[in-house]
Amino acid sequence: MADSIQIEHFLTLSASYPVIDVRSPSEFAQGHIPGALNIALFDDQERAEVGTTYKQVNKEAAMYLGLDFAGKKLVQLAKEGERKAGKGKTLLVHCWRGGMRSKSMVWLFETMGITCYLLEGGYKSYRSQVHSEFEKPLKLLVLGGRTGSGKTDILSHLEKAGEQVIDLEGLAHHKGSAFGALGEFPQPSTEQFENNLYQKLTELDRNRITWIEDESRNVGRCVIPGEIYTKMKVSRILFLDISREMRASHLVKHYAGYKKDELKMCIRKISKRLGGDRAKEAEDAVDRDDFFSTAMITLQYYDKTYLFSLQKNHEVHEIIPSDRIDPAYNAANLLKYIHEEKR
Repeated sequence: MADSIQIEHFLTLSASYPVIDVRSPSEFAQGHIPGALNIALFDDQERAEVGTTYKQVNKEAAMYLGLDFAGKKLVQLAKEGERKAGKGKTLLVHCWRGGMRSKSMVWLFETMGITCYLLEGGYKSYRSQVHSEFEKPLKLLVLGGRTGSGKTDILSHLEKAGEQVIDLEGLAHHKGSAFGALGEFPQPSTEQFENNLYQKLTELDRNRITWIEDESRNVGRCVIPGEIYTKMKVSRILFLDISREMRASHLVKHYAGYKKDELKMCIRKISKRLGGDRAKEAEDAVDRDDFFSTAMITLQYYDKTYLFSLQKNHEVHEIIPSDRIDPAYNAANLLKYIHEEKR
């Protein structure tokens, strides 16, 4: 039988060998170890039937039903395991708690000559590891600025300059506003967002400063873990101050290419907060291709909302004026500001 190993060892080995998650497709979609591959012992319907049988009949009946489901696809599962193992002939296997599903699949894979390592405690132990990582100290420097300041692009240039960066919007596949889903891949679940954030955190040197963008607790539908959000609120924040007109022009470059119906749908998401008349003005501006006016109207709402959040979460913030939206220039300016302080 395969060696049962702790999560730390399991994750270390994952740099060399494939991770196989044998849970059902819906469990995998809800959240999984980044990079893991799904070879499901049961599909969603089969898993539900086995669970119902366990509760309504007994464990023995549920096991027989599970064997009946699995038996029909052993060849398919074995071949898929061989493909995923590749030339290394080694797999790292887990289910939810390290129980019957993963042990059954390990038996099958080992029968095919594949070396297997079983995660003790299963995916549940990984999730415990994720939350414990969020609790560790983290030296953050928060980049603030009103909507349209190009903060995400600035983070990218900071990273190119050798700085440590966490791009929450990149991890969430969302730009953080009513328009934030345009042009993005579908968002992950909050659970998967946490898993992806955990992976990023493990790559950081916690003795160094890490830049992160100022965000509300929710980035689209993804929720920033409370431990990380609290660290953001108490960290130093540099507020990049750029005029509304410049930011509106910047937003036009990014959003004017989308379909008018998509833009108007985004406006409707905030119509109550904009006010009915202002929302209609914004939509009418879209219809006549006056995207600058649309941006100026929506920014009135976003600026007010952001400044309220800034005062609430960061009573003390340092203002860094900028006369342009140039990510490379602003990144260099921020670094210059930080480095001059140290002299």
